[in-house]
Amino acid sequence: MEQHWLVRPGSIRLLWRLFIAILALTVAAELFVEHKPYFGIDGYFAFNAWFGLLACAALIIFAKALGAFIKRPDDYYDDGRDD
Repeated sequence: MEQHWLVRPGSIRLLWRLFIAILALTVAAELFVEHKPYFGIDGYFAFNAWFGLLACAALIIFAKALGAFIKRPDDYYDDGRDD
């Protein structure tokens, strides 16, 4: 049976390259857009890309820490009965 096209290694590599190219073009397009920064830091080149990356990383770290804090044992709901 043939694999779905999204599972093939060649397709995955192509999609990654396409995704990175689109992100690079989005950042490069910022060279041609006039900025009117509301705060001092948001006028820097590629600020939105860096802010998004750092915000995503912060959310992942927060989720990992929260998961470690509220984690329960595998048998947490086990009432001791063997049905």
